[in-house]
Amino acid sequence: MTTSEKFDQWAIIELFGHSRIAGRVTEQTVGGCAFVRVDVPAFEATGHSPATQAFTKLFGQGAIYSMSFVDEGAANMVGRQLRIQPIDTYSLRQALQDLPVDTGRDRQSSFLEDQAS
Repeated sequence: MTTSEKFDQWAIIELFGHSRIAGRVTEQTVGGCAFVRVDVPAFEATGHSPATQAFTKLFGQGAIYSMSFVDEGAANMVGRQLRIQPIDTYSLRQALQDLPVDTGRDRQSSFLEDQAS
């Protein structure tokens, strides 16, 4: 492979932290930093396993322990077994609603007690 060729392979990647991911691997530069890009395909629900949506994840070189280059079928087989889910969309509104109720009086009383001691 020459430096002008684009890297594009199916692979199973082992990450530090004892986790694995499988998909189409390419390179992507963000903000001047190079990342390994893994495009994980979607999988239909089977038996007790839920369906998963396709997603993309970027990894820095320090996060990768090893890469095994495989064909598309092998990557899909491992991907189906792993059933990795993308991170759910974070909802600030829901997070704020889930916080315990705190009145200003409770906060003020706590602050005054801390100052007095």
